[in-house]
Amino acid sequence: IMDWARRKVLAWRLSKTLDEDVCVSALEEVIARYGTPEIFNTDQGSQFTGIAFVDVLEDARVRISTDGKGR
Repeated sequence: IMDWARRKVLAWRLSKTLDEDVCVSALEEVIARYGTPEIFNTDQGSQFTGIAFVDVLEDARVRISTDGKGR
């Protein structure tokens, strides 16, 4: 997870699957460590559009933006 404005990596995980649990873990770390972002941008991969990932963002009242590039 990157803060594009500051060009800084806030958290990262490596996985050989598309399970959303890995992404949720990184997201929860970022929110706990740096606070709640106003908006969160991702691509439209299943790991970012799954219920668990979206629920974390919605519970924190973060606006969700998805990249439509390549559609």
